Amino acid sequence: MSLLAGKLGLVFGVANKRSIAWSIAQAWAREGAKLAFTYQGERVKENVEELAGAFGADTLILPCDVTRDEDIDRVFAEVGARFSKLHLVLHSVAYAPKAALEGKFLNTSREAYRIAHDVSAYSLVAVARGAAPLMTEGGSIIGMSYYGAEKVVPHYNVMGVAKASLEASTRYLAYDLGPSKVRVNCISAGPVNTLAARGISGFSEMLRHYEAKAPLHRNVTSDELGATGVFLASDGAAAITGQVLYVDCGYQIMGM
Repeated sequence: MSLLAGKLGLVFGVANKRSIAWSIAQAWAREGAKLAFTYQGERVKENVEELAGAFGADTLILPCDVTRDEDIDRVFAEVGARFSKLHLVLHSVAYAPKAALEGKFLNTSREAYRIAHDVSAYSLVAVARGAAPLMTEGGSIIGMSYYGAEKVVPHYNVMGVAKASLEASTRYLAYDLGPSKVRVNCISAGPVNTLAARGISGFSEMLRHYEAKAPLHRNVTSDELGATGVFLASDGAAAITGQVLYVDCGYQIMGM
């Protein structure tokens, strides 16, 4: 029997076929989950419609700007009307102004700091709040983090601070939602060649560094992240909540 048969899920963060969110969504669908998708802005609408359409012409695809509570409310109202309940949510959303990912963290503007935290961290809180009333049978909410939340990664700057906020938010949400049997966890992925990652200065060098230093001497694949997403969504992870799971070929354990 498929691990996620009968599960209903909502995916935030697919931009194109290289997106980690898309890898996890495909893995969820292969294991039997029925999915709905959101997209951010007209620029990616066509991509998301084309990708998600592979799951059927009736796949629910909704616009959502996660900085707008009214957008999030509308998404969950429409998902509730279509599904009546929800078991899985993937939050793979992050953004900081490009200028804030260059130069010194010291020079981060107040506005860039606010935007990074609003989009990359607070949105998880808002999404969880919208999902909770539909998760009447319990469920799994998964966010995407990165090692820059824990240690300094040059050029990651304010995004690392926002990811630290995301991870802390995950723990507090896990505490609040635990009585409802809703689990909240983060996957901290090693570097993957996504649209967002290519906006980080020196990303190619980062890939080479991970391959050289990680115990497995390679970089994580999108399929492996999809498999981890299935695990955290499944009953196999029923006792796991509030955790950050590193999927980075062991890089996080290294001191030098």
